[in-house]
Amino acid sequence: MHHYTDVLKKYTVFSGRARRQEYWMFTLFNVLALIIVAVVDSAIGTYPLLYAIYALAVFLPSLAVGVRRLHDLGKSGWWLLISLVPLVGGIWLLVLMVTAGQPQPNQYGPDPKALQA
Repeated sequence: MHHYTDVLKKYTVFSGRARRQEYWMFTLFNVLALIIVAVVDSAIGTYPLLYAIYALAVFLPSLAVGVRRLHDLGKSGWWLLISLVPLVGGIWLLVLMVTAGQPQPNQYGPDPKALQA
C-alpha cells in the first residue's frame, strides 16, 4: 500500500526515477480503487460522477510515475506519447514498463533499486 501513497505524495514530481515495483504496485492499487469507486458510484446512483472525480484526481500522479518509470530506463517522459498510437503504441509502452531499469546512475538520477538496498 505504501507504493500507492508514495506516488500520491509525489503528486506532480516528474523528475527522478521509479522502479518497476513502484509503478506496477501503484497501477494495481489504482485499478482496484477505480473498480471500487465505480461499484460504489453505481450503487448510490451517481455513476460516473465519483468515478470521474477519482480518475481526474489520480491523473497527474499516474502520469508522473509513468514518466519516472521511463526515466529509470534512460528514456524521456515524452515516450509516453507512443501509447497514443493505436495497438502498437500500447504494446510497445507495456514492453518498456516491464523492462528492468538501468542499474547504474543515468541522466535522471541514481538507481532507485540501489538506494533501497
